[in-house]
Amino acid sequence: MARGIIAVLSIALTVFALADCVQTEDEKIKGLPKWAWIVLIVLLPWVGPITWLFVGRARTLGGEQPRRSGPVAPDEDPDFLRRLDEDIRRERRERREQEPGEGDGA
Repeated sequence: MARGIIAVLSIALTVFALADCVQTEDEKIKGLPKWAWIVLIVLLPWVGPITWLFVGRARTLGGEQPRRSGPVAPDEDPDFLRRLDEDIRRERRERREQEPGEGDGA
């Protein structure tokens, strides 16, 4: 029973490390080329996957996510939010000006 659990854990660790290695960009891999890491992970159970997880990939400090360089979502774009606020204020002002006799008190 214990051998079965150890075998399953070894396979799971190997699959996880292999998937992580394959998906990692070449610029973020340390030490060896990607193909060498894949061979190491597959051929050396426990040692290869653990070495990859601790040494092979350059990790970001503190779990920081890299900044996106693409377009910003509308709710995060300050120019979009400013224009939206101006449009809402303009529409409210126009609606108040069109309503007859509200400010007369009659």
